[in-house]
Amino acid sequence: MKCLTLVTQIGVGGGAAAAKCVSVSGNSTMKMMMVSMRDRSKNRKPLQKGRSLSIEAIQTVQALKRAAATHSHSSLQQAFAAKFSRLLKSDMIAVLRELLRQNQCHLALKVFEDMRKEEWYRPQLLLYTEMVAALGSNGLLQQLHQLITELKAETALTPDLRGFNELLESLMSLNLTGLAVDCYYLMKSVSCDPDKLSFKILIDGLTSNGETQLLAVIQQDAHKYYGPFWDFLEEEDEA
Repeated sequence: MKCLTLVTQIGVGGGAAAAKCVSVSGNSTMKMMMVSMRDRSKNRKPLQKGRSLSIEAIQTVQALKRAAATHSHSSLQQAFAAKFSRLLKSDMIAVLRELLRQNQCHLALKVFEDMRKEEWYRPQLLLYTEMVAALGSNGLLQQLHQLITELKAETALTPDLRGFNELLESLMSLNLTGLAVDCYYLMKSVSCDPDKLSFKILIDGLTSNGETQLLAVIQQDAHKYYGPFWDFLEEEDEA
């Protein structure tokens, strides 16, 4: 019985080789064997810093993309039933965000549709904002308008000031001033009082887009909340 030294070099990030001794039978002398593994990470997008996905979430993303590529509705439904529906809440959200990151917007919308059927579901404005940004950057404006319609129909919205401000900023960055103003009124309807940043986002966006009528209305509201609007805008600029 002799020992065959097997040296395995992992091709991920130039890692060091690992060696182990394996018992073999026969009269051959000890040999050194190098085994090189192909770096599969070169075939997929790199992970973003600080981003982590569970194995289940990764497998689900891959399964959904494979099913979508077949253009078969039944295959996609089977993938959702076999993979997505079995995930934990955190993994479902992670799958949605990963599909958005990969610009798989149609799949992401389907995922979001299924998520909203879950008992644990509660609307998250920051998640809506991520979807708005992805849909807008991919030119899917019809789907974006539908998404905002669904947001306005949510019955469990909470007064999340940060979420509303990020949503307003995302819509204004896409020059969707009408939708931004709609979300401003939605914000007020759920008892979320706009702050100075809210008005600054709206006033800057409406001004740059020449929306004079809407601008006058927002300026009037800003005056009611904080006095002459130019006072706090100047304060924000100085800060």
